[in-house]
Amino acid sequence: MARESTNSVLGLTDQRLVAALQCDGRLTAERAAEVLGLSPATVRRRLHALGADGTVRVVISPVARPRNGGSAGALFLRIRVLPAKLDTIVAALAAREDIPFIDVTTSGDEIFAVARTEPGSRDQLVFRQLPATQAVKSLESATILHVFRLTSEWRHHVLTAPERAALGPAEPAPAAPTPGARTASGSPGPYGIDTDALEQSLIDALAPDARLTAAALAARTGHPESTVRRRLAQMAAQGRLVTQVLVDPRRLGLPIEAKLLLHVPPDHLAAAGQALADHPAVHGAFATSGPSNLHAAAYFADLTTLYGFLSHDLAGLGITHVETAIVSHAAKRTPAPGPGF
Repeated sequence: MARESTNSVLGLTDQRLVAALQCDGRLTAERAAEVLGLSPATVRRRLHALGADGTVRVVISPVARPRNGGSAGALFLRIRVLPAKLDTIVAALAAREDIPFIDVTTSGDEIFAVARTEPGSRDQLVFRQLPATQAVKSLESATILHVFRLTSEWRHHVLTAPERAALGPAEPAPAAPTPGARTASGSPGPYGIDTDALEQSLIDALAPDARLTAAALAARTGHPESTVRRRLAQMAAQGRLVTQVLVDPRRLGLPIEAKLLLHVPPDHLAAAGQALADHPAVHGAFATSGPSNLHAAAYFADLTTLYGFLSHDLAGLGITHVETAIVSHAAKRTPAPGPGF
């Protein structure tokens, strides 16, 4: 049988499995089969196929919601470069560990990126390195002030509401202090909570492949399997095991990705940001510094749907200005590829 094109749209069963993993990245085949009306053998076979060729990866979210919905130190960068130097600049940015996301737009000379940084710092990349690069024509940076929606929270709408509820984890319980964890006055752990060496080692091991079994994690981290299972259960129960499904949206029938830079009066900012976060097309929404004080990213089936979103769905939100950039390709998504399912 001929190998399926890497750009072809996945069948409905595979799309529903992707959506199930979005609900719970560590979902078992047995649970997925029960909710979706499939056999466990079919689920295992399809998940293996999706993971073996890199179509779908489940990772620990590289950008997670910090304490109180604030930023944890991240910048949106909009970089315009000489077209002949675009690939060179993208490659240089992609090599940096502090830049988890890079998108190139259809203009042919524009890069959108996210850079981790210390809040309020004079970031060397922004203040020195990029401005000193002759290939860079202009640079705009905006600090993330508040998170309304993260990509890890986006759900492909091919499941019913009862199916999503059945597949998703239970409501997180309040996080109890972890013995040996850093205090809030010290260095906070991932996702805006304090952590200890055990939890950090598990997150590090899960970062490129969040579906590793407890036995595999025990072997990689050197901790007893019973300890690993107990801590994973605790992290999941407290909402601290944040996974993200990496899949090309074109495989889901969503070939258009748009970046939206919006200006909203202060008294409409919170409501507009939440309305965007609640929209099924939007996979990222953030309040930011700068004249475009609301940034969003969304997936669409075609340009007609994008036009309807701009002309109809944004109406009534108090938005006074919107700039739309269409992504030609995603140049970087971290973590780096790891083993399949």
